[in-house]
Amino acid sequence: MLRKIMLFSLAVALISGCDKNDNPFEPDMKTMFKVTVANVASPKMFASSGTYTTPVGASSPAPLFPGDAFEFMFSAAPGSYLSFASMFGQSNDLFYAPSEMGIALFDNSGMQVTGDVTSQVKLWDAGTEINQEPGLGPDQAPRQAAPNTGAADPDNMVRAAADDFSNLPGVSDNIKVTISSTSATGFKVRIENVGTSTILHTSDGEMAPAPVSPGVWVVHTSPAPLFMSGMPDRGEGLERIAEDGDPTALAKRLAMESGLTHLLSPGVWVVHATANPLFTEGQMDMGKGLEHLAEDGNPTDLVSSVMGQSGVASSGIFNTPIGSAMPSPAHPGDSFEFMITAKPGNYLSFATMYAQSNDLFYAPNGMGISLFNGKTPVTGDVTSQIMLWDAGTEVNEQPGVGLNQAPRQSAPNTGTDENGIVQMVNDGFTYPSVPQVIKVTIEKQ
Repeated sequence: MLRKIMLFSLAVALISGCDKNDNPFEPDMKTMFKVTVANVASPKMFASSGTYTTPVGASSPAPLFPGDAFEFMFSAAPGSYLSFASMFGQSNDLFYAPSEMGIALFDNSGMQVTGDVTSQVKLWDAGTEINQEPGLGPDQAPRQAAPNTGAADPDNMVRAAADDFSNLPGVSDNIKVTISSTSATGFKVRIENVGTSTILHTSDGEMAPAPVSPGVWVVHTSPAPLFMSGMPDRGEGLERIAEDGDPTALAKRLAMESGLTHLLSPGVWVVHATANPLFTEGQMDMGKGLEHLAEDGNPTDLVSSVMGQSGVASSGIFNTPIGSAMPSPAHPGDSFEFMITAKPGNYLSFATMYAQSNDLFYAPNGMGISLFNGKTPVTGDVTSQIMLWDAGTEVNEQPGVGLNQAPRQSAPNTGTDENGIVQMVNDGFTYPSVPQVIKVTIEKQ
């Protein structure tokens, strides 16, 4: 009896000095983790922007003289507008531009607007330099000693140009703006100097052309990307166009605020012990709901199919950003959070749609993220294990403008079937690096 008591006491002593997970009398203890899926992309004010500086057929930047034209191309989605600005060269600070709202690129039925849009272009006064007679002023670009040499305008408001010297040509007499379609979401804009070499009459009896300067363009959805009528110039570079025909500064500012606003859809998470619970790289989608997530951001079918699947310990969805009351995509600055429990040998997989696409999604590889290093819980930033995948279920369109992409499609599952395989995206379009859009962290609780 004494010997049995001593052996039992030794066993208790050995057990008390071990990790609970090493206890031969207890199963592996589960660990709780908090997983955060954050949208770390920068929000953008404008869809795209650029400059036009070199006339068609020319080899270097120059103003437009009669018969010359600028051309530029871009892609845009329904609901977009075009704004641009070019200096009326024979002035102190006058410029051609549409109104603050810009020119609508699609009509109310979603059809592209094409043709002559000159009627929507106006001649504006930037309010930055006092006006002199057009074609004669010594502080105007063709005659000034250096850029930005004129006296400040006592009326510093951007406003419609006034014909104070009774010699300004009508807008359509000097400039013509036309828009043509290059694809379902593609546009080409032509800005032409349709004036003559004698369109401008000055008080000294001379006649001269009215050149149109290089300029900037921007595609936008909110009004007033370049200026607001009745308000002072914002100091972002419009003055340099209106006074000197130099678009550099304003183009740089627009470029910083141009690009896609990236969204992350609600998603599915899975704790599992066997590989490929959501997809298998190099094979077609399993038909269990990944297509609905990757094309439409809908996790419902996928999480239902995963529940009870062999090798799956637990699963669920994340659909409500922190601080939100209702399910929604995660916009830049938003995060999804969810709690999981796991034991050594478990992995984490998840999938969330890259929303500005037809069928792309973020996820780890098929094996998922190991939640333990041996028996030590894994914590910290695991974004390096995330990739951008193509579900192979719908033909890809240009990201951010495709008419069959979730933010713009008329109904779910409306794109052209691809019948491809699940693979890392490689479709010829340009995408941001994974860490520019998504950050995934795991914390032991």
